[in-house]
Amino acid sequence: MSSAPQNRPWDVHRLPAATGRTFLVTGGNAGIGYFVAEQLAATGALVVLGSRDPGKAGAAADAIRSRVPGARLGHLPLDLADLASLDSVAERLAGLGVERLDAVVHNAGVALDDPPRRETGDGHELMFGTNHLGHFALTRWLAPLLTAAGAARIVTVGSFAARSERLDTDDLQSMRDYRPGRVYGRSKLAQMTFGFELDRRLRAAGSTVFSVVAHPGGALDSLTPPRPPVHTRTAGQRLRALPAALLVQGKESGAWPVVRAVLDPHVEGGQLWGPRVFGLRGAPRGEPVPAHMADAAVAARLWAASCGLTGVEPGLGLGLPAQKPTD
Repeated sequence: MSSAPQNRPWDVHRLPAATGRTFLVTGGNAGIGYFVAEQLAATGALVVLGSRDPGKAGAAADAIRSRVPGARLGHLPLDLADLASLDSVAERLAGLGVERLDAVVHNAGVALDDPPRRETGDGHELMFGTNHLGHFALTRWLAPLLTAAGAARIVTVGSFAARSERLDTDDLQSMRDYRPGRVYGRSKLAQMTFGFELDRRLRAAGSTVFSVVAHPGGALDSLTPPRPPVHTRTAGQRLRALPAALLVQGKESGAWPVVRAVLDPHVEGGQLWGPRVFGLRGAPRGEPVPAHMADAAVAARLWAASCGLTGVEPGLGLGLPAQKPTD
């Protein structure tokens, strides 16, 4: 595990050029993912939007091009809730002319507010199955493209909500006690735990690929600048949300830690990046990794369960050790 990052100066409005590089953003058609894609597109990189809906991906691409003339964009049809569809992602990316991936941003996700409990077509609880298992399996199928890039980055987008949750590795599918808010927080905790464990295994394997975790803090739609038709808001919505801006921010700002995790040459594997002010708003900074997210024993059980539920081999196509590495 990397030590806490050194917080060097970083200008969110003057990003380093990334011409010639290729980034994939899952869920790049909306929310945090859209703003990550917009900001990365301004660096000159090819940005591929991973999205189930080609119409929404097209609308997002149009919105990005309206702000970033000449943006280089692609669309990868991607349904993280359908595990069987993921084994062809490398071939589909090759069809877009993508021969390597310099970074993948594991961002797409489902958040449900109310019961009943829902499942993916594979029979997994929807939030855990999409947010964690889908990205776990996707990492395996992107492995050849990530390895081809050399020092590629796997950036997992977590959530502030994961800080107050703990994984129950005996009930990862929330069969015994389904409460949507808690299940969402645990699905994001599973993602973050995987991101840190992935880097430990990458380091043990001597890989040049590394894994970083970032979170957007408190990011509200009502504080997010409009990007029609992807995101719209009324003047009344913005006025009502202004008091909240003392503590939280919009999704454009929420994307900043993720974008820094992709671009900053000083970022290292195993680090956690989030907003500067109480982890909720402001410029991106490195944060200490909470102990429960770095628990190697819990991570090993999650890893083994994830392999069993997805049918993916423990090495994820990256030559990783099957067992948890020793620290």
